[in-house]
Amino acid sequence: MGRRRPHGPHRPRGLGGRRPRCGLGAREPAARRGAGAAARALPYLPSSRRFFNPLYLRVEAVPELAALSSRGRARLTVLARRVRERASGDRIDRDAAWAAKREALRLLWAVPRSAGRELDLAAFRRREGGELTDFATWSVLAEVHGTDARTWPEELRSPASPAVAAFAEDHADEVAFTCWLQWLLDEQLGHAQDKALGAGMGVGVMHDLAVGVHPGGADAWRLGDAYARGVSVGAPPDPFNQLGQNWLQPPLRPDALEAAGCAPFRDVIRAVLRHAGGVRVDHVIGLFRLWWVPEGQEADRGTYVYYDHEALIGVLALEAVRAQAVVVGEDLGVVDPSAREYLASRGVLGTSILWFETEDGGALPAERWREQCMASVTTHDLPPTAGYLDGAHVRLRAELGLLTRPVEEEVEADRAEQRVWLDEVRSRGLLGVGDGRTDAPDGRDGGSGEADGTEATVLALHRYLGLTPARLVNAALVDLVGDRRTQNQPGTLDEHPNWRVPLSGPDGVPMPLEDVFASARAARLAAVLPRR
Repeated sequence: MGRRRPHGPHRPRGLGGRRPRCGLGAREPAARRGAGAAARALPYLPSSRRFFNPLYLRVEAVPELAALSSRGRARLTVLARRVRERASGDRIDRDAAWAAKREALRLLWAVPRSAGRELDLAAFRRREGGELTDFATWSVLAEVHGTDARTWPEELRSPASPAVAAFAEDHADEVAFTCWLQWLLDEQLGHAQDKALGAGMGVGVMHDLAVGVHPGGADAWRLGDAYARGVSVGAPPDPFNQLGQNWLQPPLRPDALEAAGCAPFRDVIRAVLRHAGGVRVDHVIGLFRLWWVPEGQEADRGTYVYYDHEALIGVLALEAVRAQAVVVGEDLGVVDPSAREYLASRGVLGTSILWFETEDGGALPAERWREQCMASVTTHDLPPTAGYLDGAHVRLRAELGLLTRPVEEEVEADRAEQRVWLDEVRSRGLLGVGDGRTDAPDGRDGGSGEADGTEATVLALHRYLGLTPARLVNAALVDLVGDRRTQNQPGTLDEHPNWRVPLSGPDGVPMPLEDVFASARAARLAAVLPRR
């Protein structure tokens, strides 16, 4: 059908447990000490897909806060002020945020729990079993030896070694503290889902499952030979990522998955859906095949390795049925049509991004979009819509040397592609003739002013989604508030501050989450989204 799509999202490098997401790289030092495993909170290269990152705990919602001493409360006030001050800059400092939050949580850990809560904690630890203990042990080891297990002393590189057992015994309080953090996360995620459903949401929380994990993180450490060595996962070159991509993740071995009855994958899906109404599976085609790149080679030197997709998707479907959850597969990029057909036959929704839904050089009419999909205007691998309309993605890739043709050609091609969609939206009466950013020669707003013209175009593009038969429609948080800055640039490590750009309004001033609920701009965009 001639649709141009990026192959798949860039997997930024970082560490930390999986981020809880509702429906979050820059390269970081491999062995930073003292900051804690949770500080590596980059979403697509986590330490673990099985457990969550405690950085996202809400300290104020921990029940033991009610019994904290006045001195402890005073300290919490100081720590909260420190976090707010750090959050006022133009870069997110996760290390500083986690250091303050960890200290606050240690204060609450010392508060005696009620008998009922002690029983709940004990039941949680029994249910999670050895996997939780191993994760907690890795986390404490990471505090001492750095967040990349590949750099640890040889005797600590396997969870089964006597040295690890001795370490866990010597640091029993820290291991228990880490298990307690996971219990708190389980509580708070369950509460969030209950509140969402109670407010009338049909799905509630939708989590986001990364393709893989950090090669020195908790999952790779505790699962050992289940992961392949000497290779990493990536993507071949495509029109948007013209040099290909290396996501720096070790792939799970197909033979190890088969031998384990897909248990490592099953456990991840079951944990993700425990308190959720849905999950978005990043690069879902990875359940069919993954692009393996040999260590030390460029991304275009890889090859596809195939998986037992029937078994993996069967596990995914079974766990979704058990949880009564919806599954969305991110099926952008180079995808065999038969794979999409198979996913649809198992009830897995696809992903449709407006800018990539084209046919023979024109816009794919709304009526011909897939019904079995989640539709949106943009994705986290593109700038917010306001920035995209202004050509931010072309300028940034040119600055970073990621283009394979002259920037003038790229700019012209981008304007032509945008014009296709703006003309389509105008033809439906959703956008005025003078509105749309590509009308002006310099790519800037050609309509009724910087803010008004851009917002009108963003609203019109989202209204268009309502004309499609897509089962789910979403708007990015950055579009709700008028943010313009790129959150993640595929193909970069240190070159761009991926996942460290704070949510901001059109003026670039960081915006606290609380302000989103009072934002008139956010309310206007939410109002145009269809109710399905």
